[in-house]
Amino acid sequence: MRYSESLGYPRSSEYLTPWACGINMKQHRIARVSEAIREVAAETILFELQDPRIKNVTVTKAEVSGDLQKAKIYVSVMGTKKEQDLCMHGLKHSAGYLQSKIAARLQTRYTPTVTFLRDDGVKKSIEMTRLINEALAQSRPEAQPLSADGTADEAPTEG
Repeated sequence: MRYSESLGYPRSSEYLTPWACGINMKQHRIARVSEAIREVAAETILFELQDPRIKNVTVTKAEVSGDLQKAKIYVSVMGTKKEQDLCMHGLKHSAGYLQSKIAARLQTRYTPTVTFLRDDGVKKSIEMTRLINEALAQSRPEAQPLSADGTADEAPTEG
């Protein structure tokens, strides 16, 4: 028995390195590719697309399949239901251009096929904040009006 083994340390061949067990490395690569796709999509939509239908769009996240063949890009669109549908239609038509930008950035054998999905998380959080503010306003006996930033306005004191 080696001295290091007597102390409880594993043999050097027993260490699990990220490159020795392919699962961690594969997940790490998928996460890197997802982040790169999110960055390229956000920059392209914000600065390069000239379609007037596409406005008030925020790219929230991107997911890539395990074989890097398909990518889902989640976007948050502000506006009315008609404006949102029109924007999603414009994004669907610009998917090919976006794929070419992704291909130039990733330089992999296959370029993921891009699909856009609406992410309603931002709208749900705004609605929840509104409901919480309403509940707080009803629970206070002498409710002070809230300012635009969600804090109570200070009443000027005389003195």
